[in-house]
Amino acid sequence: MFVLQKMATSPSSLCSFSLFLSKPSSLPLLKPPLLSLHFPLKRFIISTASELQHDTQARRRTLLGSPYTKTSPLISLSTAAVATESATVSHNDTVENEETEKLVLPTNDSSEKLLRIRHTCAHVMAMAVQKLYPKAKVTIGPWIENGFYYDFDMDPLTDKDLKRIKKEMDRIIGRNLPLVREDVSRDEAQRRIMAVNEPYKMEILESIKEDPITIYHIGDEWWDLCAGPHVESTGNINRKAVELESVAGAYWRGDEKKPMLQRIYGTAWENEDQLKAYVHFKEEAKHRDHRRLGQDLDLFSIQDEAGGGLVFWHPKGAVIRHIIEDSWKKTHIEHGYDLLYTPHVAKADLWKISGHLDFYRENMFDQMKIEDEQYQLRPMNCPYHILLYKRKLNSYRDFPIRVAELGTVYRYELSGSLHGLFRVRGFTQDDAHIFCLEDQIKDEIRGVLDLTEEILLQFGFSRYEVNLSTRPEKSVGDDDIWEKATSALRNALDDKGWSFQIDEGGGAFYGPKIDLKIEDALGRKWQCSTIQVDFNLPQRFDVTYVDSNTEKKRPIMIHRAVLGSLERFFGVLIEHYAGDFPLWLSPVQVRILPVTDTQLEYCKEVISKLKGSGIRAEVCHGERLPKLIRNAEKQKIPLMAVVGPKEAETQTVTIRSRFSGEIGTIEIDDFISRIKSAIERRTSL
Repeated sequence: MFVLQKMATSPSSLCSFSLFLSKPSSLPLLKPPLLSLHFPLKRFIISTASELQHDTQARRRTLLGSPYTKTSPLISLSTAAVATESATVSHNDTVENEETEKLVLPTNDSSEKLLRIRHTCAHVMAMAVQKLYPKAKVTIGPWIENGFYYDFDMDPLTDKDLKRIKKEMDRIIGRNLPLVREDVSRDEAQRRIMAVNEPYKMEILESIKEDPITIYHIGDEWWDLCAGPHVESTGNINRKAVELESVAGAYWRGDEKKPMLQRIYGTAWENEDQLKAYVHFKEEAKHRDHRRLGQDLDLFSIQDEAGGGLVFWHPKGAVIRHIIEDSWKKTHIEHGYDLLYTPHVAKADLWKISGHLDFYRENMFDQMKIEDEQYQLRPMNCPYHILLYKRKLNSYRDFPIRVAELGTVYRYELSGSLHGLFRVRGFTQDDAHIFCLEDQIKDEIRGVLDLTEEILLQFGFSRYEVNLSTRPEKSVGDDDIWEKATSALRNALDDKGWSFQIDEGGGAFYGPKIDLKIEDALGRKWQCSTIQVDFNLPQRFDVTYVDSNTEKKRPIMIHRAVLGSLERFFGVLIEHYAGDFPLWLSPVQVRILPVTDTQLEYCKEVISKLKGSGIRAEVCHGERLPKLIRNAEKQKIPLMAVVGPKEAETQTVTIRSRFSGEIGTIEIDDFISRIKSAIERRTSL
């Protein structure tokens, strides 16, 4: 849930609820191990409900706004965003001196009142639409994570239409009309639907299996098929806590062959302050949108000439990818994995054996014919790793066998579903597979959990939501192995000390799994890491090993990914840092700024020394110094080294840090030493 924090200067002060526009430079820096101490330029504080009960140090870290202090259409907004009143923090201020009032924003899960408000708002909106546009046909209108929506078969709507609809909603709310439930027979429901000529409702009625049929009325003016729940009357809704956000096209039943409907999205809260906090959250999320930042910072692009969903990594983005890959490879080698490279295509028969052609065909690209044989772009890496396992006969003494690959896969996605780096057609998975014995499952899972934590901490993610998904109704494998595998996953999580939730029946048909969502600087949760035990593919590919009695047995296979995909993880990183990467991760760490072109020769010497020490640096000139500094700020360069006549004469540079302000004039060797130390410790300079 969100938290709106009012920074009060007096009991009667009014809060403007604006974001903190600069970093509190005097606040103490806290050092979680392995983590960058980078502060975002905008102070947008994140907190969970459980965090409100943490110890004083944890609360102080939260107030400092660091994204590294947390523990346990794509995004889960289940944590707290804090908007602070506009103010500056003096050098003598401390967090403890601030008077704070916290307002916890509920979720649908935590507040049935909020859920009822949102559901009723969907009905009120539908009633308002049909009052204003009598020819509009209604379909469905559920509550969703941050509000509600309703789909209508009608002419396209504009922003001006949304304002009219909201005014009509306000009138309905102000009339305090009762919400009345009525149970009717199926025949009666059918008669009423036919009387008002609502064809979509008739289709919905046909899909309802239970009797009697439930109808909810708003006063005696409007009704809908609905199971509830709702508020008692429209007057229970605070009209100032409701907004209509947008309108979009949506196919009926999600089928592109069916009519395109008008979907109106709205948000609703219990009171005005909650809505203000949510609006601030949305503004900050918009500020961090990786698609805009990717273009502004020249990190990546999707080229129309090449096709949708295909990512072009620009030089600066490629630098960050290189850092991610190098770190990933180093960590995996240290944890006993062998690294692989496998082809991007294979014979279609391979995907028949794996079952992908039977169960996953709609997500695969069309096959290509090569010399009378059908080939397929790979949607997964798993079959390749199995083929490498089977290249020789393995003994029980060889286990565990761990292999990993940064493997690019291709999946067919409709153009309308593509979304920046989050939904693409070609992406690189950080894929790994472990082949082991039954009694090794727990230790291997624990090892994966340790590796996952180590990698995610390197990039500033230390809060996770963990779910253990158990056997679904339809599955492969016998009861004994399911029980052993599920217990091993549960015991590994217990041994790790991570809290987790059980998703009963949510496992894959081929085995139980652990899913881990990381929490970013805004408290949004992103599915990245997964660990899955597989009883299916070893059987399909007849994967075996020789046991101590020289008999062939079937090993356990574990799928796992830490980052998910490099593209999606990079998108999350961009939004987590708002493009303002910490020094060690920034594609350009230092920009040299000569006061005039007469210092260019010395600047070249400085660049040569920096690059010779492994520091990513560039020189920028041709403009007046103030503009050069502004441009470096816009490009979010961590360090600027200003070079004028005095610096050239004394072989020094004057340093300005995005994170610490003016540092002063220092010698080149000292500058290099301090940068290397900060990079090694993953701190700012």
